[in-house]
Amino acid sequence: MNKESDILKWFDGEISTIEIKKLYPDEDFSVLEKAGFYSKQIDAPKVDVQKALSDFKTRTFKKEEPKVIPLNFQSFLKIAAILVVMLTSSYFLFFNNTKSYSTEIAQTETFKLPDDSEVILNAQSKLSFNKKEWKKSRSLDLDGEAFFKVIKGEKFTVHTDVGSIQVLGTQFNVKERANYFEVQCYEGSVSVTHNKEKVILTPGKSFRVINNEIDLTKDFNAENPSWLAKESSFDNVPLWQVINELEIQYNIIIDASKVDVTKAFSGSFTHVDKNIALQSVTIPLKLSYKINGNKVEFYNYAKN
Repeated sequence: MNKESDILKWFDGEISTIEIKKLYPDEDFSVLEKAGFYSKQIDAPKVDVQKALSDFKTRTFKKEEPKVIPLNFQSFLKIAAILVVMLTSSYFLFFNNTKSYSTEIAQTETFKLPDDSEVILNAQSKLSFNKKEWKKSRSLDLDGEAFFKVIKGEKFTVHTDVGSIQVLGTQFNVKERANYFEVQCYEGSVSVTHNKEKVILTPGKSFRVINNEIDLTKDFNAENPSWLAKESSFDNVPLWQVINELEIQYNIIIDASKVDVTKAFSGSFTHVDKNIALQSVTIPLKLSYKINGNKVEFYNYAKN
């Protein structure tokens, strides 16, 4: 008698459960009964052997072509742009030591430099300097107009497109607009360099360049530039420069094509009332004006 053979016969139904238990009364068949039950619930798939063999013989073995993923150029550009922005941001965050201040039309701003020197920027002006190099060289770049109150110390230099100004400790005003450059000294002394020519200014002295030509100026008697009190003052200055300042202080566009803009003007205009300012400039020159929104037209009395 072979026990394993008999159990297999029982699984196949050749021996009944009663018979197998009689043959092996000491054996626990409960687990085998469950296994037998579940095995009968599973239907093994029927395979057509002949058909499978025929399919195998006729099958062609072809190497699968590798998938090619096309490069999306637009996506590439987006990724490149993101990398550029990240690198640029990192540069400005960790390596850029330039500190800048700027003002818009009709705006002024006061700020302190690292050595506690004070700067007041006039309208539409920009000033910048290197924070890291400040202790070694008090050097700034100016585009526009600014008044400086410099604490005594190492050499202090202001660079413009027209010339440079050097001081040790003083108060002075620098104005650098299109085709116009002027430095006025209010305290101490100021060294101005223009086209390799150096001029030393003392309180009440000015240095002016108009259209790249040095213009002689009169001495002045003032403690501060007039624009700090919301007023622009001029002494024998061409009308076109006065017009430029009016546009900056009032955000207007002046058409002066019908008048002589080379006329010299001496006087001032306020920064707080547009009509009074325009009258202050036009009446002394026997001119008039018309306002249309933010546009102003200058004309001679006789022609209107």
